[in-house]
Amino acid sequence: MLGIFLDTETNGLNPFKHKAIEIAFKMIDIETGRLVDTYEAVLLQSYDEWQNSDLASLQINGFNWEDVSLGLPLERVSEQIQACFTLNKIQRGRAVFICQNPSFDRAFFAQIVSPDLQEKLLWPYHWLDLASMHWAAALLNNKKPWESGLSKDKIAGAYQIGEEAKPHRAMNGVDHLILCYEAVVGFAKS
Repeated sequence: MLGIFLDTETNGLNPFKHKAIEIAFKMIDIETGRLVDTYEAVLLQSYDEWQNSDLASLQINGFNWEDVSLGLPLERVSEQIQACFTLNKIQRGRAVFICQNPSFDRAFFAQIVSPDLQEKLLWPYHWLDLASMHWAAALLNNKKPWESGLSKDKIAGAYQIGEEAKPHRAMNGVDHLILCYEAVVGFAKS
């Protein structure tokens, strides 16, 4: 089973108004912890799309107009992701997505690869979240997860892991997510 550890950076929080500006993922064999593949890209934005940016989001991820004006066209990123998934035989039952906030990342991922195409290709539809994993693990260990918090940095702190590197970039988020996942759940290493 592969875990597709995925993160996106966006120019705002509303997927109906804002756009994905960066995507990164690492495919990890969940049983062994072995890295299978990796991908990252900055997406080209039109000036009009960029004008809709939420400034608070840009302060968090540090992107500017020059960064996104040099990005790859959406169609090219979509093609590259499809090729990577095909190469690694990504299908339901063979992989799951793992994110800090899958409801957010999934909506912006759908801007890059349409849900209809994802369905046609039989890609995984399970998007697992770190916060629920932490919640369950804490309760099993007689701890109160609401006391430590559910943000990725708060979860990291509960496991003595440092915060995600700033500014937030998608691959930094993926690497930090993997560290947190390993601390909370671990890899089977069979």
